[in-house]
Amino acid sequence: MNNEWLNAYVLHRRPYRETSYIVDFFTLEEGRVSAVAKGVKNSKSDKKSLLQPFQHLRLQLSGKSELKNLRHVESVAPSINLVGTALFCAMYVNELTNRVMPAGLASDGVHNAYENALLSLRDNSDIEVTLRQFEFALLDEMGLLPDFTTDVEYEMPIEETGSYRFQIDAGFVPIPEDMAGTRRMRGFPGQALLSLSQGEFTPLSKKVAKVLCRDLLKPLIGDKPLKSRELFMPKPRL
Repeated sequence: MNNEWLNAYVLHRRPYRETSYIVDFFTLEEGRVSAVAKGVKNSKSDKKSLLQPFQHLRLQLSGKSELKNLRHVESVAPSINLVGTALFCAMYVNELTNRVMPAGLASDGVHNAYENALLSLRDNSDIEVTLRQFEFALLDEMGLLPDFTTDVEYEMPIEETGSYRFQIDAGFVPIPEDMAGTRRMRGFPGQALLSLSQGEFTPLSKKVAKVLCRDLLKPLIGDKPLKSRELFMPKPRL
């Protein structure tokens, strides 16, 4: 790793001792990596200005422990300009990546989905679709993305007119017709599941995807709430 250049984005940085930062990077080649950026906290150096989120960087790290040292960093492209809700969403993407991706796990799929999410947020694309696509990429990498085409009880194709409940660690199970729609057995419409299997985000499938992602990501995130979600909460009136 000492001579290898890594393509990276900053996920998070925090003060370390008096003059340094610990920076969490998401790299294409090595996955999530943490490194100490020494002597940059109170400086006006280019290195400090580059250690900001949403900018494609190249960097070199050194060290044999899990916490590396940042040797060199340079910009590959200008910072992606994000404001308002798009900025809050990008902060959520960063925090989710940092919490879910194991250290050292490289993933072309998640890294590409991460870059696409930032660019889509910059370009004012549908925010819900952007977030669900990124969450799906994370869940797929973790082996938790369900099969939207087949029920796990009878191994039959999902039916467009059917209704299904979701079992964590298993998949979709059909709800008997005489119980579908009752308060006890409310489920997911087969039509929405089939849309998601094709990558189609209709108004109905977007609602289903949001509920599913919340449930599937919960064990990966753990009990500690995501700080970025607080940005979306309505502020109390004074």
